[in-house]
Amino acid sequence: MTSPDNSTTDQAGDGENAAPQNVTFASNGNEAHGYLAMPPAGSGPGLVVIQEWWGLTSHIKDVTDRFAAEGFVALAPDLFGGKTTHDGDEAEQLMKDLPQDQAARDLAGAVDYLLGSDEVTSEKLGVVGFCMGGNFVLTLATQQGDKIAAAVPFYSVGPEPGSFDGLQAEVLGHYGENDDSLPPHQARALADRIAEESGRPVEFLFYPAGHAFFNDENLLGTYDEESARTAWTRTLEFLRTRLS
Repeated sequence: MTSPDNSTTDQAGDGENAAPQNVTFASNGNEAHGYLAMPPAGSGPGLVVIQEWWGLTSHIKDVTDRFAAEGFVALAPDLFGGKTTHDGDEAEQLMKDLPQDQAARDLAGAVDYLLGSDEVTSEKLGVVGFCMGGNFVLTLATQQGDKIAAAVPFYSVGPEPGSFDGLQAEVLGHYGENDDSLPPHQARALADRIAEESGRPVEFLFYPAGHAFFNDENLLGTYDEESARTAWTRTLEFLRTRLS
């Protein structure tokens, strides 16, 4: 894969915790890495996929590949610099150690990379993220304004933006009715706050499932196949109608 400055990379890290990096892109004067998946047609709408606190795992790679198979040019930035884990305590520490400004720069770099790609056919991008990444969906959409047309957080957790008044995307959220990390009443309050502060359409949908219900590799035992399938279908429809 080729970066905006025509450099290439095939960095996967070392050992069993290796992340599936295959692309390098500019990030505020530095470099960031990620996993880029191309659609069968070779071009399509641009989409940023944001990892959970486990890192850029095989699950996130698979989700990115699935979006590409549906016609999107999909890029998953590696926010942990190649580190992945299946240990909850370690994942929590990786999230805590992640400088928010660094993550914001890397995600902004991913946005610029896609918008500067000849293979991206949409004038604006979509962004989808899970757990920690769901929170970064809302942060990125708020920071990037009119560059983001569609924002899809799945069961978002983490520090929220101080204000959503910069958000110009439409928002579709997926949340579990049995999620202890973000109970439904808190999720509904978040949806109301986003709509009030941004003035943009916001819809949060709820499923009879727990946290991380979309992750078929999660170790929590909360994967829910039916809920995941329904959320996937709704996400694709939402993205396609807003990234023409």
